[in-house]
Amino acid sequence: MYVPERVVTNDDLAKLMDTSDEWIQQRTGIRERRFVEPGQMPADLAQAACEQALEAAGLEVDDLDFILLATLSSQHDFPGTSFFLQEQLKAGNVPCIDLRAQCSGFIYALNFADGLILSGKSRRVLVVGCEVQSTGIDLTTEGRDVSVLFGDGAGAVILEANEDEDDPAGLLNATVHAEGKHARRLWIEAPSSGHAPCRLTHEMIDKKLHFPSMDGRYVFKHAVTRMPEVLRESLAAASIKIDDVDLFLFHQANLRINEFVAQKLEITPERTFSNIERYGNCSAASIPMLLAETARNGKLKPGQIVALTAFGSGFTWGSAILRW
Repeated sequence: MYVPERVVTNDDLAKLMDTSDEWIQQRTGIRERRFVEPGQMPADLAQAACEQALEAAGLEVDDLDFILLATLSSQHDFPGTSFFLQEQLKAGNVPCIDLRAQCSGFIYALNFADGLILSGKSRRVLVVGCEVQSTGIDLTTEGRDVSVLFGDGAGAVILEANEDEDDPAGLLNATVHAEGKHARRLWIEAPSSGHAPCRLTHEMIDKKLHFPSMDGRYVFKHAVTRMPEVLRESLAAASIKIDDVDLFLFHQANLRINEFVAQKLEITPERTFSNIERYGNCSAASIPMLLAETARNGKLKPGQIVALTAFGSGFTWGSAILRW
């Protein structure tokens, strides 16, 4: 994982908008987040995380068969961020693609990577979640309900085929869902190719349509319903009981959502891990960042079962069960 060095606290935001450290922490659990420095690009964050993953796996970039990058904050309108990452990794002709499933993007990418490996089309797939959101949020009082949530960061893992019958480690299941009728409850309306003749106008900018908008209560209600549902579904598909899971890692959108979900499933605090208080919502990067931190600090140990669950714009939601 990699996050920018620039720390932005709640007190820093209070200088830009009508808010306070107490207000933000009470509603979200966030104390601070990381923002990129001028000139720092999404592919830069992704590159740092990917190089760490390759080193940890004892692999070279030439060992990869595919690069899947999940993001909602593309470096450019086209081509995708994955192509700039591929260039910076010096990955030759390794195919790459961006996947857009917002905050559920990493779970979706695991599902796609699993299919590539099981089909025999790829042996090793680099799966990346990468976001730079600080350059696209409304840092005024009008935008505070959304802007206080987001941070920048990247996380990466490598999935590879495992034919060793004595090694039970691996991805046991990945289950994903979507419900597009709720797409406008959390979205950025402009710029859009659906707007003609101009994708972005001064009027759209004046209306702040280029900033994210969210129906917070509606999103909260659906998140706390869908996340337990899909987690139970994924566990059943993997033939794993909820009591056998060692660690539950939830997408870091809002600490209150995750507390509600954990309470609903009777999951004790010691079986979860959170970093939202330090990084905010890093969207598709949140879960791989959690994986990296729990592996580094020893909370996640080889042989343990970990459940990953996310909910995001679209609406999208998903869960994956791993044996580390």
